[in-house]
Amino acid sequence: MSQVNLTINGIPVQAKAGMTILEAAKTVGIDIPTFCHDPELAKVGACRICVVEVAGARNLPAACTVPVAEGMVIQTETERVRAARKTILNLIWANHPQDCLVCEKTGSCKLQDYSYRYGVSGSIYKGQKKEIPFDDTNPFFFRDLNKCILCGKCVRKCHDINGVGAVDFMWRGFKTMVTTPFDVPIEESSCVFCGMCVDVCPVGALTPKQGLGQGRSFEVDKVFTTCPYCGCGCTLYLNVKNDKIVGVTPNFEGPINGHLCVKGRFGWDFVDSPDRLKTPLIKKGGQFVEAGWDEALDLVAEKFKEVRAQYGADALGGFSSARCTNEDNYLFQKLLRVLGTNNVDHCARL
Repeated sequence: MSQVNLTINGIPVQAKAGMTILEAAKTVGIDIPTFCHDPELAKVGACRICVVEVAGARNLPAACTVPVAEGMVIQTETERVRAARKTILNLIWANHPQDCLVCEKTGSCKLQDYSYRYGVSGSIYKGQKKEIPFDDTNPFFFRDLNKCILCGKCVRKCHDINGVGAVDFMWRGFKTMVTTPFDVPIEESSCVFCGMCVDVCPVGALTPKQGLGQGRSFEVDKVFTTCPYCGCGCTLYLNVKNDKIVGVTPNFEGPINGHLCVKGRFGWDFVDSPDRLKTPLIKKGGQFVEAGWDEALDLVAEKFKEVRAQYGADALGGFSSARCTNEDNYLFQKLLRVLGTNNVDHCARL
């Protein structure tokens, strides 16, 4: 692919032809703010927070949509650019709740980050404010549309990536909102609660119910693991605070699937179930008693040998779990076949 030579903030940049200004800037570590941009989605340039100054251009183009050109000279933080971004932030704050102290998104809110970056506190514009009822009817996440900045990322994820189309823009002008067809409750829509919209929301309009009040984004440790729900092998990050899982973050760079389904995204609370076994149990005198792993495994090995010696290997069988990884299940069936039996099944058959 041909290369394009340009300059960004005085830095010579060699970018691939077809790259946008935003993409080219990232290759040299220059951060341009964005609200509506997502690398998975079509480029729309809707929020305009990413405008930059290009030598010879009359207007400030959106960096996320404009392709680079040979000899282009770009400045990303001129006074003109900063003034435009401040105006956009002021317009957003004119109709946005200012409960940042208690907002769950604090620490990962782009609106907060950019307001700090450009010194915007509140808004210079006064006028009518939206009063949309707070929606906590579904079991997975809250919807506070008063905080929605209409970036459209949730709409496009739902339509273009998931293919469900459960939400879209409704009304026009000041009344515009992102909601379901005919504004029915989201649980009555075609929503499958995959959580894609929650994961890409740049502000606090969509908030998971699980882990509510249990830790800010900067207080948790990210633990990389594999989703336990099926054989796809999607990877994810467990958000852990004080040795307790308080949330899940998809691994957008995952080789299998960067997104999660409703089970992988929201179905992790079984980890803390009081019904889970925490230690092996061995039946003694008709009652189950706790045992150590060495004792339990020695007993299993002994019983396997007894059964095979008395009845043959076909008397052995093993049930694995559909919640294990493919690798774990491979090892499990390999163990049973080494013992001489093909009697292997799993819990999903139940």
